[in-house]
Amino acid sequence: MNLNIANPAHAPGENGLNPGQLAEKILAGHRITESEALGILATPDSATMPLISAAGILRRQHFGNTVKVNYLVNLKSGLCPEDCTYCSQRLGSTAEILKYTWLKPDEAVAQAGFGIAGGASRVCMVASGKGPTDRDVDRVATMVEQLKDEHPQVEVCACLGILKDGQAARLKDAGADAYNHNLNTSESLYPEICTSHSYQDRVKTVEQAQSAGLSSCSGLIVGLGETPEQLVEAIFALRDLGSESIPVNFLMPFDGTPMQGTWLLTPMACLRILALVRMACPDKELRIAGGREMHLRSLQSTALEAANSIFLGDYLTSEGQGAAKDLQMIADAGFVVLGQESSSPSEVARRLQDAAHAAPPAPAAEERAGGCGSGCGTGCAPAQSGAAGCGAAAGREPVLRRRGAGTMEGPNA
Repeated sequence: MNLNIANPAHAPGENGLNPGQLAEKILAGHRITESEALGILATPDSATMPLISAAGILRRQHFGNTVKVNYLVNLKSGLCPEDCTYCSQRLGSTAEILKYTWLKPDEAVAQAGFGIAGGASRVCMVASGKGPTDRDVDRVATMVEQLKDEHPQVEVCACLGILKDGQAARLKDAGADAYNHNLNTSESLYPEICTSHSYQDRVKTVEQAQSAGLSSCSGLIVGLGETPEQLVEAIFALRDLGSESIPVNFLMPFDGTPMQGTWLLTPMACLRILALVRMACPDKELRIAGGREMHLRSLQSTALEAANSIFLGDYLTSEGQGAAKDLQMIADAGFVVLGQESSSPSEVARRLQDAAHAAPPAPAAEERAGGCGSGCGTGCAPAQSGAAGCGAAAGREPVLRRRGAGTMEGPNA
């Protein structure tokens, strides 16, 4: 019996855009134009699901039904001298975030191990600041070498800010696979969000990483007040730069920063942005990153029709969705974790819980020799929050989540 049901992705929308036909053109080698990109962003809510379905054609062509799981280790938090308006770690920020100096190599590698147990195939090692000294790079290189010794199959991405000559090569020699430095927004908007360094400083760092043989990871923060034209400008700049991994962050407007109270996104708008990135960069890793929980809300799994990558658990200074919930979300949407295709994401979540419960409990913050911030990024979490470091929490899922900023909820709430 032929029900003769038309594919909505191949039907023209109210704005005349036919997303299915556009996806087929892209598969045949077409690079979308500015006009087409603006049309994608102008898609009405009523036609956004067919748009996401069309983006899914490209996503599945290049990445099948896999989701790459990434895990952040915040090596050094807060105390940044830069004035980026969106950042909770910026100069003058009064956001209630954890502030601590460098983790020790053993602490960083132990923290990374929990993400790896949860299926992470890439660990992102991040430190606040404008850029590293050569001594800082040597410190991180030691961490990379130790992590690679213990987990040789895992990719390591460093994110240390603006690089000086020779620093990317040092990280590459230590075993790093990639370097992250986001463009964040368009060149035309950049002077309004940061004055302590330039857009070109960021471009140069990405190019230095590429020249050293590191895979480039560079993406966006959306919801900063950019116009549709500026958003297209930024996405096309990433396309032209050849970013191999594109994280899309959704502004988390921390209290205590100039962007506090800035809520410009809707879940449907976020889906359209992700569809545009996929159609502009069809064969690149597209990661839904910070802010997905508060902006995509119940549509997080729908976003995986365009994106093929997520961060597991927490972000740098704020709590993410619980790790087991992330993995269950992947399973519920019919996807599998990259590198763990023979196991369901639910099984990966169970192994994650087993690993956490087998770990020794972390000492209380005041008992740690390193003081504020030493030990799995827990640092100076207030006692009433119940943060338990990265050890086991009796009868609960593993504490991959820390007491972050911008929330009154305790860990694993």
